[in-house]
Amino acid sequence: MTHTTEKVPSEAAAPAPEGTTPLPAPRGTRTWRALTPWLFLLAPLALLITFTYAPIANMVAYSFTDWDGVSPELHYTGAENYTEIFTREDLFQVFFVSGYYLIASVIQIVAALYFATILSFQVRFRNFFKGVLFFPSLVNGVAIGFVFLYFFQDGGTFDTVLGLFGFHTDHAWLGTPISANTSLAGVSVWRYLGMNFVLFLGAIQSIPGELYEASELDGATRWHQFRYIILPGIKPVLTLTVILSVSGSLSAFEIPYIMTGGATGTETFVIQTVKLAFQFNKTGLASAAAVVLLLIILLVTWVQRRLVPDDRVDLV
Repeated sequence: MTHTTEKVPSEAAAPAPEGTTPLPAPRGTRTWRALTPWLFLLAPLALLITFTYAPIANMVAYSFTDWDGVSPELHYTGAENYTEIFTREDLFQVFFVSGYYLIASVIQIVAALYFATILSFQVRFRNFFKGVLFFPSLVNGVAIGFVFLYFFQDGGTFDTVLGLFGFHTDHAWLGTPISANTSLAGVSVWRYLGMNFVLFLGAIQSIPGELYEASELDGATRWHQFRYIILPGIKPVLTLTVILSVSGSLSAFEIPYIMTGGATGTETFVIQTVKLAFQFNKTGLASAAAVVLLLIILLVTWVQRRLVPDDRVDLV
């Protein structure tokens, strides 16, 4: 005679009755869940504080001293370094050189937006032109500086190209402040055009294609598509590009430092800061100059964000 036993489900396996509120998680579990995101952020925050915020704090502290960068002794001088920066004309007038790079950044943004708009449509050899435009961004800045140093020298490549079109000139392109700064700004346009081009192209291609099809059915031209679809659709990226271009213009360093070393009126604020620290051993004054540059960039960024807020764009 066999006996059959029925399995009675346990209370834990039984489903909760409908309409009842589940029990809250234990306090220890809730605490662990709250701490888990911070545990993942612990290493990045440690690196950020160690290599970013701590050096900035040291730079601000040094800006109130007369430290020469070598001696273990330093003396507190108050706001003397900041007063010297704003009162000495030779220290602050280098900001006028940034005007050349600001104009160049405007040309760069317009050109990048133009090429991105054209190549976002179906045109022949567009992949080839994409590679040509982006290629300068892959080249090292030092190499670009040396290449264009020979490009603009007397009787160099630029004079040779002009001679092929019948223009013969003995002008020293890096010999006067106006022509030298114009040439250096032109090199910066050539170098950074590709990066802005890629940003604009990615933003344009993220716009839904149905909008273009609907606009074509309504008789919209390419200009109408650019004005009412592309520009509103890439507004956040355009705002970001403007902020990066303006801050980059104020902190131009690599190309003018390699090509001229700041000679013939091409010294930028960053080149001057580097010379103050490593050539004249005025690390305290150089730190104050770096703090001033940081504050100016933050102010310009804040003004731009206030004038052009990052509103959400909804084209659909």
